[in-house]
Amino acid sequence: MTPKHSIRRIGSVRCTVGEGPLWDVEQQALYFVDLVGRALWRYTPGSADMRNWPLPSMVGSVAIRSDGNAVVALQDGLYALDLQDGELSKLVDPQPPGDLTQCNDGKVDRRGRFLVGTQPRSLQDARPLGNLYAFEADGSTRLLDAGFQISNGPCWSPDSRFFYLADSRLNQIFVYDYDLERGSVSHRRPFANTLEFGGFPDGATVDADGNLWVAVCLAGKIVCYRPDATVAQVIDVPVRGVASVMFGGRHLDELFFTSIGNPLLNLPEDDLSGGLFVITGLQAQGLPERRFGG
Repeated sequence: MTPKHSIRRIGSVRCTVGEGPLWDVEQQALYFVDLVGRALWRYTPGSADMRNWPLPSMVGSVAIRSDGNAVVALQDGLYALDLQDGELSKLVDPQPPGDLTQCNDGKVDRRGRFLVGTQPRSLQDARPLGNLYAFEADGSTRLLDAGFQISNGPCWSPDSRFFYLADSRLNQIFVYDYDLERGSVSHRRPFANTLEFGGFPDGATVDADGNLWVAVCLAGKIVCYRPDATVAQVIDVPVRGVASVMFGGRHLDELFFTSIGNPLLNLPEDDLSGGLFVITGLQAQGLPERRFGG
């Protein structure tokens, strides 16, 4: 039986490309980025505060550091962002010099590593130039895998044995075996293809039962897959450009999602595209997101 749920828009923010929602349990706040709009946003429920920090280049994802500040994955690498004064300082660029890629979606594993994917800087470039990197707390980086067109939706099973990652241009979600102690991936294989839903996989998260929740962009749907890749639930949302999802709220039982402005997707203009939304009543609960160890 499908749970009864409700969807509401939060505030009036309109992103060009809203991505990377991240619920920080300690602050009880949701962070998300506007990739093309070059900004980091923070929403604090129960408050009128919807703060943003302008950034100098496109931003693919964000992680919260152990001190409560942020790391942002910008076009040319990872930067520390002081949330008090907005000061940026470059940490590392894992991409080779002169590379034609930019940092994209990323998340922190349960040992405090920040895993970040890259993609070609031009959306018209369909070459598999993207890589997957691990950024360690000591500042070192490692290449984990290569050959992606647009990597998206990194997340782990509750026991960290499995790691999910999509290639959006292929409409394909992959699953790996994950070694949490070493922070390494192996045995990449297909998990699910979203073409049947009429869109491509974008951001994703895993709930406490191990189900994978995926934003299927262009389809206006969020699809929940069981660990065996069967479909548990399909939620229609009011924007076709649904971009990414994250459980949050005091009990981690509210599913937030970001969206993309319709002009970027060549869709008819409306008043909702680019907005931030929340779904309640799903009878599902997320897992706390780990802060970056550095």
